[in-house]
Amino acid sequence: MARVLVPEKIADTGLDLLREQGHEVDVQLDLDEAGLLEAVRGASALIVRSATQVTAEVLSAGTELVAVGRAGIGLDNVDTDAATDRGVMVINAPQSNTLSAAEHTMALLLSQARNVPQAHAALVQGRWERSKWNGVELSGKTLGIVGLGRIGRLVAQRAMAFGMRLVAYDPFVPEERAKQLNVTMLSLDELAAEADFVTLHLAKTPETIGLIGADFFSKAKPNLRVINVARGGIVDEAALAEAVAAGTIAGAALDVFNEEPTTESPLFAIPEIVVTPHLGASTQEAQDKAGVTIAEQLLLALAGDYVPFAVNVNAAEVPADMRPFVDLAERSGRLFGGLVDNVEGAIDITYQGQVGANDTRLLTLALLKGFFGRTGSDPVSFVNAPQMAEAAGIEVRETATSRANDYVNLISVSCGGRSLAATLDQQGEQRLVSIDGYAIDVPPAENLLLVRNEDVPGMIGTVGTLLGEGGINIDDMRVGRDRKGEPSIMVIATSAPVSAAVADRLKQVDGILDVVSFG
Repeated sequence: MARVLVPEKIADTGLDLLREQGHEVDVQLDLDEAGLLEAVRGASALIVRSATQVTAEVLSAGTELVAVGRAGIGLDNVDTDAATDRGVMVINAPQSNTLSAAEHTMALLLSQARNVPQAHAALVQGRWERSKWNGVELSGKTLGIVGLGRIGRLVAQRAMAFGMRLVAYDPFVPEERAKQLNVTMLSLDELAAEADFVTLHLAKTPETIGLIGADFFSKAKPNLRVINVARGGIVDEAALAEAVAAGTIAGAALDVFNEEPTTESPLFAIPEIVVTPHLGASTQEAQDKAGVTIAEQLLLALAGDYVPFAVNVNAAEVPADMRPFVDLAERSGRLFGGLVDNVEGAIDITYQGQVGANDTRLLTLALLKGFFGRTGSDPVSFVNAPQMAEAAGIEVRETATSRANDYVNLISVSCGGRSLAATLDQQGEQRLVSIDGYAIDVPPAENLLLVRNEDVPGMIGTVGTLLGEGGINIDDMRVGRDRKGEPSIMVIATSAPVSAAVADRLKQVDGILDVVSFG
């Protein structure tokens, strides 16, 4: 069982799932940088929220890390590139706090429109300032939504109930999809000129840092109000403070900031700016969902299974009926790694039948994971398997077709004159059906012996006798021929690995051409 390091507060509903599966949940809150570097040593997984910085140095210290789980959406505190280089899976919980973030956006939208926090502060301080905090209605106003993803769509639905006109900027959303939401797509400049309110729902990337800045404000109406519950840095805070103070725009409401936590900012002195301390995901429901989701994903990662929310695995989600082929692909890669002496040039992978009609990227990752897990000494995962191929100078060539020939589904791999093909039978059992062009039918057992021999009498008995003398039982055996009918091949599932001494005795038998022990 694995040790999972948890340096931030995570809902017990999620951590209990890990404990129930026998994993050690090591909660160490309020670690400083040095403490984190020490605590991460020996941990198989790390769960963080937004405060812990998972740097390249942290990942280097965590030599046994399989995965880093972010209990939330944003990953700007995780060095994903460094994790990928080390083969560490980075996982988030993209759907856990969408509803809470959308609702907090609406809370700030209303607070900004009606000056709720300013009026509250004045009243509790003994000032009845009814005339000072005159607000505006949302009905009939134009809401500009920058980023029409999950949260942006939820905000659009809720704003529509207030009678707002909806426009949006998102270069990745087709106009037809936006029309279904009653949203008009505009350029960012057009949105700035038309919107009375703007809400932001973007990831923090090099392209979005400072996206809402002086240039945007110069094109805006003087009654514009900006709401950011996405990520700090998307809004240029200095430009925002200047625009609001000068009356270029009417105000703003921010839940996120360039540096967090922050308790001092020029923004805090401007009455028209409403602020909250990163509360977008701070609901009990969101915390429970994030904790449960990240725990479920980590359980899959620790078991070596497919992880739907892994952000640095270049593969689409695999339909349920295709998931058994992930294990078949990994097993095929591992067997092929035992079959070849070395790989130079390229590995060719072919998918035929129903399996070839689907997105096969994850299957290829699984096959490479199995292959390098057998042939290399470094830890290998879905994450770093492509990098291992590139580092070894191996080109991976993939072909997929929905056309089925001899089998309904077939995964084939070949390189340097050696080849292997496998399928799932009607009962869902894995079967090796071809090795080096010889037709066979044998389960891909843990220990396999390949014997290529001349087609002469007595070969099967001789091989069986030598294995018996070496203390090795035969669990299964199949005999195959190439398409020309000769020579023969024996594929034998053995009770234990065949030692080098037994293999050498087999090679010395007249008529035996090749002996390979793999599995």
